[in-house]
Parts: sequence; C-alpha cells; structure tokens
Amino acid sequence: MTVAQDAVLSYRHGMLEFVAAHPRTCSSEVMVGREADLAALRDALKAARSGEPSAVLLGGEAGIGKTRLVEEFCRIAEADGAQLLTGQCLELGEEGLPYAPFAAALRQLVHRDGPAVFEGREADFAGLLPELGAPGADRRGHLFELVATLFARLAEARPLVLIIEDLHWADRSTRDLIAFLVRSARLPRVLIVATYRTDELHRGHPLRPFLGELDRVRGVHRLELDRLDRDGTARLLAELADAEPEPRTVDDIHARAQGNPFFVEQLAASAAQGCGDIPDTLRDLLLARVDQLPEPAQRVLRIAAVGGTRFGHELLSRVVGGSEAELESALRTVVVAQLIVVDGTGGYEFRHALVREAVHDDLLPGEHARLHARYARALEAEPELVGMGRAPAEIAHHWHAAHDHPRALVAAKQAADSAGRRFAYAEQARLLDRVLELWEQAGDPAQLLGESHLDLLEEAALVAIEAGELLRALKLTRAALGDLDSAAEPVRAARLLVRRGKLLHNAGTSDGAAESREAYRLLRAAPPSEERAMLLADIAYALAPIDQEEGGRFAREAMAAAGELGDVAAEVSATITFGQLCAGSVSPEEGLATMRTAAKQARTAGHLPTLARALVNISDLLFALGRYEESAGAADEGVPYADRVGVSRTTGVFLLANHAEALMALGRWDEADARLAQAARLDPPGTLALPWLRLRARLRLARGHEGAGPLVDRAVGFLTRPFLHADNRLSLLDLRIEAALHAGDTTAALAAARAALAEPEIVDRPRYGWPLLASAATALDRATASDLADVADLRERVSAWAAATPQRQGTDRAYAAQVAALLDGGQQRWTAAVEAWRADGQRYRLAVALLGLAGAAAGAGDRAVAAASVEEAVAVGAALGARPLCEAADTLARRIGLRAAGQPASAGTEVLTSREREVLRLVAEGHSNGRIAERLYISPKTASVHVSRIIAKLDVANRVEAAAVAHRLGLLDER
Repeated sequence: MTVAQDAVLSYRHGMLEFVAAHPRTCSSEVMVGREADLAALRDALKAARSGEPSAVLLGGEAGIGKTRLVEEFCRIAEADGAQLLTGQCLELGEEGLPYAPFAAALRQLVHRDGPAVFEGREADFAGLLPELGAPGADRRGHLFELVATLFARLAEARPLVLIIEDLHWADRSTRDLIAFLVRSARLPRVLIVATYRTDELHRGHPLRPFLGELDRVRGVHRLELDRLDRDGTARLLAELADAEPEPRTVDDIHARAQGNPFFVEQLAASAAQGCGDIPDTLRDLLLARVDQLPEPAQRVLRIAAVGGTRFGHELLSRVVGGSEAELESALRTVVVAQLIVVDGTGGYEFRHALVREAVHDDLLPGEHARLHARYARALEAEPELVGMGRAPAEIAHHWHAAHDHPRALVAAKQAADSAGRRFAYAEQARLLDRVLELWEQAGDPAQLLGESHLDLLEEAALVAIEAGELLRALKLTRAALGDLDSAAEPVRAARLLVRRGKLLHNAGTSDGAAESREAYRLLRAAPPSEERAMLLADIAYALAPIDQEEGGRFAREAMAAAGELGDVAAEVSATITFGQLCAGSVSPEEGLATMRTAAKQARTAGHLPTLARALVNISDLLFALGRYEESAGAADEGVPYADRVGVSRTTGVFLLANHAEALMALGRWDEADARLAQAARLDPPGTLALPWLRLRARLRLARGHEGAGPLVDRAVGFLTRPFLHADNRLSLLDLRIEAALHAGDTTAALAAARAALAEPEIVDRPRYGWPLLASAATALDRATASDLADVADLRERVSAWAAATPQRQGTDRAYAAQVAALLDGGQQRWTAAVEAWRADGQRYRLAVALLGLAGAAAGAGDRAVAAASVEEAVAVGAALGARPLCEAADTLARRIGLRAAGQPASAGTEVLTSREREVLRLVAEGHSNGRIAERLYISPKTASVHVSRIIAKLDVANRVEAAAVAHRLGLLDER
C-alpha cells in the first residue's frame, strides 16, 4: 500500500465537519454526471418513435446509478408521451420463475388498462400470468408471437418503453423472449431498455454470450456507466449537503468511493453521523461475497488487502508462502468472484477500494501487525517487487502499521528523502510528519537518522511550504525558531525568519516586514554565500510591496551579491523582484524585456522554480499590455514547470489564474472555467486562493451561475484580514460592488462603492483601480431617483478619482471611456467606449459597452445604432454563456421598443435553460411549485427560484402571463 492509499483509510476532520454541518439527506434526488448517458437513451427513444426497432443494454457495477438514470429517463419519456412498462428479474438463477419481468410488466398493464387489453385472449397470456386462468398457448413460439403482437399494438397509439431490470438474474426463458423481440420481431415504436450488473458477470455467466449476440443486432446499443470523476463526486456531495464541499473533503470521499455514487452517499451519511468508518450496512454488503469464498481464497484475499488496492503477483507470492499452485487456485477463485481483477500491467487490483478496506479492517490485531511486517521484509529484500520509486514509501507504511517504531522512523525518513528527490512535496511533508511523530518513540532517533531534531523541524517546515500547507509550516517554523540560537547560527535563523514572514503574509495575519528586517539584520554579519544572496533576494521580494525604496535597495544588493558569486538562481530571483519594483517607473515593454532575460537565464540554468516564477510575471505583464493570446501562452507554458518541481499549490495557482484571466479576456470562458476548476482542486491555502477565487466568482456572476454566491462570500471574506495586498484588496472591493449589482441591490452596491472609494491605492494601481471605478460608476448609473440626493458626493469622488488615475494601457483607456460614459451619458461618449473596448479585445466588456451605446442611441432617436448594438451584444453574450447580459439586452430591447408591444423577445426564450423550459411547461399546465418539485425531482425552493427567473426573463408580471407566453411560443407542443 502506498502512503497515499494509507491516508484515505480514515476521514480527515474537515470532512466530518462538512457533512455533519449539512446533513440534508443520505441520497441525492439529482442525477450527477450522466448527461451523456441520458442523451443516449433519449436518442434511442427518438429512433424508436421514428419507427426504428431500438434497444439499449445498460450495464454498470452495483451502486453506479443505473436505476436512478432509468428513473430520470422514464420521467422524461412519460412527459414526452411515451407509455412505460417495467419488470424486474428475480434473484433465483436459472431454476427461477420463468418470464418474471414480462409477467410483472403485464400485471402493470392489466392494472392500468384492465383485462380488456388482451382483446379476449386472456387464456393465451395465462402462461405468463397464471391468474388469467389455464394456459391456452400450446407452444412457446406462439406465446412469443402473442407478446410481440401485444406490444406492437400498444405502440401504435403511443411509443412503448419496456424496462427490464437486473438482466444478470434473468432465466433462460426470459433471455430467449428478449432475443426474439430484439432479433426477430423487430418491433417499431418500441424501446427495450435492459439493465445488468457488470460485476456479476463472471467468466461463465450465461449473460456474457447473450450480450455478445445482441450486440450484433442493428438498433441495439450497449451502454456501460462509468464511475464519477472527481468533479462528479464534488457535485454529488454538494447536492447531498446543499453546500459547496471543501476540496480535501472531495478528495477523501472520492478516493474511498472511487466514483461509485451509492458508496459516496453511504460514506457521506456515515460522516454526517460523526463516524469516519465504513457504515455497518455497507461493510456487511461488501463482506457478504467475501464470506462465500472457500477459506484458502479468503486467506489470500486478506493478505492481498494488506498490500494495497493494487498488488503484484510476485510480491503476493513472497508474503503468502506455500506452493504456487495453491496461490493460483485461490487467486482464480477470487477473480471469478469479481472481487479482484487483472490490471493492465499483469498484476491485480481490487475491483473496489472499499472492498479492500473492509477486508483489511476485518483483520485481527496480531494478524494485522504480522502481515504488514512480512510485506516490509519482503520489500526490503527485493525492492523491485513494486514499481520504481515506490519501495521506500511502501516499506515505511508497512513498518509503521506493524508498530515497529525504530524501523518505521528510519524507513519514513528514507521515503521522505525519496519523495523530495521527485519533487513530491505533499507526500514528503506527510512522511516527515510521521518521522516527527515517531521521534520520541524510537529510542535514540538522532543516532538512527544522523541528524538533530532541529534539522528535522526545519526540513519539515520547508517541505510544508513547498507543499502549500502554510498553517502546518507556521507551527513548525515557530518550533524551530524556539530551539535555535540565532547568534550562533545567523544564516539559519534568517532563513527561518524569511520563511515565517512569507507564511504570515500569505495567511493575511501580518505583512511579514518585522521578520524580513530582522533576517536582514542577521545577514549583514554573515559571510558571502549563495544562500545569503538568495535570502537577500527573498527579503527584497517580501519588502517590495511594503516599502518600494527599501525593497529596491535590498534587490540591488542581492543582485550584486549573486553576481559576485555566479549564483544564477539568486540573481534571477532578485532581477524579477527588481523588475516588479520598476514596473511603475519604466515602460511595460522594458519591464517585459527584463523579465524575459531573467526567464532565459533560468531556462539555461535549468532552475525550474525560478523559471515558473518568471513566467508568472511575464504573463501578467503581457495581460497588462493587452496581449492576451501571448499572456495565455506564457502562463500555460509555466504550469507544467510548477507541477514538475512540486509548487502547484503556490506558483502553479498563479499560473493557472493568469491563464484563465487571459482566456476570459479572449472570450474563451469554458476553457477559463476549466483552468480555474483545476486551481480550485489544488486547494491553495490562505490568500494564495484569491487568484482563482476572485476570477471564478466573477465568471459565475457573469454567467448567472447559482454557485456564484458562495464564491463571492468566500472571496470578500478576506477583506476582514488585517493584512492584504493592495491589488487583492482593490479587486475584492470591486467584486463586492459587482455582486450587489448582479443581485439587483443598488443600495448595497452604492454602499460598497462608497467604502471602496476610500482606498488611497486606486491612483497608484490603475490596473485594479479602473475596474473598481467602472463598477462604482455603474452603481451610480443605476441609482433610483430616491438615491440621487444621497450620492451626489459619490459621483464627485468617482470623477475626481477618474481624473487622477493614470491611463497607461489600452485597458485603462477603455475603462476610462466607460466611466466617462456612465457619468455623463451621451451617444458620443458611449461610442468612444465601444471603440476602446473593441480595440482592446475583451469580449465581455465590449458587450457591456454595446448595451450602454444602445440605450444612449435610443435616447437620441438613433434606432438603427440601438438595434445593431443590441444585436451584437446578444451575439457576444450568447457565445460566452453570459445569461444575465442576454437578459439585460432583451429587457433593454423591450424598453426602447425594438419589438412590438406584448411580443416576447426571442432572445428571452433562447436564454431559458432546458430545465427552465420544463418548469415553464409545468407552470402552463397549472402545477404549483410543490408539484413541479415532485415532477422534476427538485426541492420546492429550487422550483420557486426557477419560476422567479422565468418571470424575469420573459418580462411578465406573474405565472398567468408566463403561461400565456408558453402557449404563444408553442412550448406545450414540444415533445
């Protein structure tokens, strides 16, 4: 077992807190991650409706969501006018009740339509339904023909969907009747959907050849449901708890459940009850099949469970002992039982990690320790029995599980060193934590390891920083400084102080200036060295945002010290810092040239951490210059470098955010959202989360995404921290105004704008100051008559800030033109704003300005310009998926009379989501919110939100008018 596997055997505290705080339900009514599968079923129904014989064989392991998918499909099919019949195979095997699913379906039919549905031939169907009397059909072929004829007749009126569940339990007669209907009868307007469990199909299972035969029939589609990916697990957890889960919570549950929805729900329910173990009901279910194995096979399975989810044959053979024939016989039994499978590398893998966990947890204490020790000895003797690089971590895990503390200490340190050489800092951090944990339990640890406790503390702190575990690093750094004599070891003390200063800054609890200045004081007395030069560069970087003059002085000193020693990494780091400091006094082109020179030096020296940092700054400068494609390319280049050196949660997050920001400017919002989701999964700590967080919050606001609110709240929550970089502060103040505007709360937007305009950094940081001024001006533009008396001073402050704030780049000039148009109005000013944004290239900002131009042009009587501007804005908004912008365009079009009175805008209905169109159809049918919720498997609150949005989008006053629009648009006729 790897350390990563060992880490997921118990819940982290955060997961228990999350699910316990949101115990909505232990099962979700919302289908997650099955959109493509549902579309395939709908396509099959469409084919059947057109007269083509159609069947779908729907497979998947137990708990994968087959039944939930079929239920959703049946709801849609029934709403579209199809008739449904359902039958289930019984777990009785080949000797079970013949035709069980067809008997159930016919009983359902009789209950619905009465015996008359058989048109006087009840006796002929008695072979399937004994309650109809003595059987009349004298041969099986006649019975099959009768069933086919009945289904064909039923389908003449409305398409027929026949659901047959649990086909893996079907008897031979049932399979033969299905084969007849699919291969011979070829019924038009009939769709057969049969579900089966893939994990039940051992090599000799009779369903295997049956499925192979049906696969060759035209119109038959084989559909196997995959497990949910991590994002799917996150969505399911959010539905279960009605709240956004923390990334580590998702990681923990996804690692254990491996994307099986039923397991996800069960583990979440167990966590809600305060328990991190497998629920007893689930454990019994998992072990039931193990208990059916013969004892030799169970013994091998127990030993295999100690080795991990994946294991090789040779390693298992060394640990099991005995004859190879006996081992192979036991393994064959376990493989046939579908408890383990042969993987692509020639080894074995538990079919599901929870089965391994349940078997492992069922071991006796002595058995547990003994088996782990046997694995450790086997791997120490032959490390090649596991994949390259895995042996140190595996050995460390097994000695720790065997409770042999001295061996566990040494093995954990060796594994940590190995992880560090591969830049696997997260794994290295966990292993070093284990070494510290074992320090007091291992006799003479310093002698065993050849290093002191202080050495270990400092190493663990450094690795925690590289892994992005900042709170842990703070604790370790504090402990190390407490053990250190700074006068005797000034460079080591300075090193720890610099790290602590960075940590405090990233946590938002201090600017770290005191620690940096104390570190500089200690370094002044230290002799020249490469480490001293690098520390000077780090101090310059830390002090630059606080005191530019002081930071610049230290940066020049660091460059000189590094140059004298030939230390490329330190020189490049100091050059980057100096370039950042000079950004306000030199042209961006000069700054970009400096950064590119630094990147070239880092690339030549092969120093990837510094290269990644240089690419962060290059992509940032290119964005400021409006060169968005180049910015995206530079950031994208840096992401794999950050991954390779293990700084994904720090430098890597900035690169991902810079890439996403450039993609957003270019209008490639789906790609941007994917990059931001990748950054979110890294779960960067403290203020390091802000780069992705504020961008994704803006993106979701612009798209009208329901998940925008939690992201906005989380982001603006950082404003309460005592120390926050000015760029972050201005951006978050702007986000707060923007969120209030999107919520339609002008009063809150004006209050947020008033607070934001008190910030003195607006003038010094135009890149973040101009967007804030534009948002404040937008709030003023939307102020009602009752607000105007209270905001006269606010308008003057916006004007004053706009006059004082520099316009260095094209983006600044575009924002300035937009602010002028918002404050003073007029078609000419709005035309200038549109032209400025068109030159800059940001698609969304252009569309916003086009709506402003449309309103101004309409006020001036220029309907042609107004109409063209609205049309272009809608086109841009639709391409971006910016639903609120499209809604605003439609509302503006109605207000200025671009469409006939009383006629809903086509754009208004086009921006309705498919779910909203379903809700509108049910509203038109007279259903209440509660009934709509039942029909669509959503909560009444969600149904109410959908209805409110529909009313707003269609620009109608109430449900009655919305229903009228639905009738007029023909939505009730859509099938």
